[in-house]
Amino acid sequence: MIQKLVFATNNQHKTAEVAKILAPNYEVLNLKDINCLVDIPETGDTFVENATLKSTYVFENFGLDCFADDSGLEVEALNNEPGIYSARYSGVKDDTTNLQLLLKNMEGQTNRKARFKTVISLLKNGENHLFEGVIEGTITLNPSGTNGFGYDPIFKPNGYNITFAEMDMAEKNKISHRALAMQKLIEFLKK
Repeated sequence: MIQKLVFATNNQHKTAEVAKILAPNYEVLNLKDINCLVDIPETGDTFVENATLKSTYVFENFGLDCFADDSGLEVEALNNEPGIYSARYSGVKDDTTNLQLLLKNMEGQTNRKARFKTVISLLKNGENHLFEGVIEGTITLNPSGTNGFGYDPIFKPNGYNITFAEMDMAEKNKISHRALAMQKLIEFLKK
């Protein structure tokens, strides 16, 4: 029997990415699917706090077991910015604007080390369970590739000669921060 899991997001890219990872055992619903039209505030200071705020909101307001993630890019030379502000680094939720600002802030930097981090909060039967995924890499000088979203065109994972945006989704889903955290979530759900 296919189980339904609510993923506390309105991001269709994330929903599709996670649905592929969890298929065929789970049907992934997002906020729109459960008629949650609120933009759940991310007022925490950490990925853990923001993920937990979102899963708790769905659990308390809809009575559904839910998982939520908070993800971001941490760039070593920028004191781990944009971090929890990755989606609105430039002040607006626009991937291109955020990416361009990050590249501008990296001008002249020789240290290009970065990591993508995801924390997942699963609220199941009233208990919060946390799962983390991290992938190390570097920031490229210029965007490359048309797949993916966010900072994917400028993030080259260690051990690869291409950016996330140059990978097909199947390849990215094997190694991404979200995939690593999701694998931990899946192992937990199978127990």
